[in-house]
Amino acid sequence: MRVDTDMRLDDLERAAAVVYRAMPPTPQQRWPLLDERCGTAVWVKHEHHTPIGAFKVRGGLVYLDALRSRHPEVEGVIAATRGNHGQAVAFAAARHRLKTTVVVPHGNSRSKNRAMRALGATLIEEGHDFQASLEAAARHAAANGWHMVPSFHPDLVRGAATYSLELLRAAPDLQILYVPIGLGSGICGAIAARDALGRRTQIVAVVAAGAPAYARSLALGRPVPHDVSTRIADGMACRTPVADALETIRCGVERVVEVSDDEIEAAMRAIFDDTHGVAEGAAASTVAALVKERERVRGREVAVVLTGANVDADVFARVLDASARL
Repeated sequence: MRVDTDMRLDDLERAAAVVYRAMPPTPQQRWPLLDERCGTAVWVKHEHHTPIGAFKVRGGLVYLDALRSRHPEVEGVIAATRGNHGQAVAFAAARHRLKTTVVVPHGNSRSKNRAMRALGATLIEEGHDFQASLEAAARHAAANGWHMVPSFHPDLVRGAATYSLELLRAAPDLQILYVPIGLGSGICGAIAARDALGRRTQIVAVVAAGAPAYARSLALGRPVPHDVSTRIADGMACRTPVADALETIRCGVERVVEVSDDEIEAAMRAIFDDTHGVAEGAAASTVAALVKERERVRGREVAVVLTGANVDADVFARVLDASARL
């Protein structure tokens, strides 16, 4: 299902109304030290300030609201996740009194696993990576009659678009927006919001060098699976791109920037130093990309999305202890 980036503004406003029944808008903030570091005016969209510490909650709320309206008979849902999507599904499903099961890969983030259980989800560890967990979740859904919540869907995109709607309205002169790619709901939502508002903001896609499937696929014009090796950006650890997301991204972004794990970890430290905030690897990738392109964008008004703060404490401590600095 190709996502229609010509979504009407009222479609996104209705999605926002669903989101705001559960949470307020998140802030967009300028930080002088980050401006100084990047050599330009930088808006930070603080999507790690949501009830689950990640932007994914927006899509979960909109998807589950639509599901409940279309299929009131559904009693249980299942999703595959590295953590934030699973938390979003569990958070939203609880509001509709639906049972939630999530499937995660072996060795998944301990803190994300704990958070999903705390939200009421039953956790199944199965598969060596996200793609294997996704296939396992589909098998469990078929065997148990559960509704499978996909990781990419127009309703998820509509929900994710609401953060870009907030940002673009708050910063109407924004010229460039850096957005990470996991499976694509966040960046497709950014494209949809920009187009619905009639803005000319350039959207730059950010991909982890250790998870380059989308970058390779965009270069070739077709989905190309690629093994994942990133040690830090689990939220971007996609092995198999979604064809519909790929087409939307191909038509809607200005360019793609790849950042290494070292660059991402340096950005995590920079965000802590400059904004006093915690960013998980996928979230920090946007700052890593901006720093990489600081000469290219100098003097322009830009924004980065901090998509989540859900990083294990021992991992974050290791990152902060490293000696390298941006």
